[in-house]
Amino acid sequence: MNIKIRKEKNTDIDTIHALTIAAFLNAPHTDHTEQFVLKALRNSGALAVSLVAEAKGTIVGHVALSPVSISDGSEGWYGLGPISVEPCEQGKGIGSTLMHAALAELKQMNASGCVLLGDPAYYQRFGFKPLPGLILPDVPAEYFQALLLRGDQAVGEVAYHESFAATD
Repeated sequence: MNIKIRKEKNTDIDTIHALTIAAFLNAPHTDHTEQFVLKALRNSGALAVSLVAEAKGTIVGHVALSPVSISDGSEGWYGLGPISVEPCEQGKGIGSTLMHAALAELKQMNASGCVLLGDPAYYQRFGFKPLPGLILPDVPAEYFQALLLRGDQAVGEVAYHESFAATD
C-alpha cells in the first residue's frame, strides 16, 4: 500500500473526526473522547502537529502532537496522541508510518522529547519506554512512556494540555 503523509488541511477536519471515532470504537482503555480532545486542541491552538496518512486519495490515518508541561520546568516536550488508523486498514503499517513521520517532525522542531500513553509492546519499537522520574499521575508506569530526543531527561510530573479533559 502506497501511503502519503501530509499535514492536515481545514478540509480534513470532519474526516479526521469520523476516523478517530471509528479507530477507538472497540479499543480497550478508552473513554471515547479522543475526537473531542482533537477538536479542543485545535480550537485552543495547542495542536502543534497534525498529520494524516492517505492511501489512494483517502485519509486512512491520523496522528496529533501537542505540548506537555513538566513540573521540573523542562521545555520542548510533546505528547503524542491520539493516533488513529481506519479499522479495516489496521495492521498494515500505517500506524508505524505515522509514528515515524511524527517523530521526524519533532526532530525537525528541535523538540526535547515526547511522551505517550499506550501499549508498551507496540511503542517500544519506536524507542519509547518508561523513564525513571518522569510520571503521569494515576497511570501505571509501564503504560506512560517517553522518548528523549535531545538534551537532559526531564524529571517530574507530566501534565497534558487541558484539552485532554474535553468530553464534547
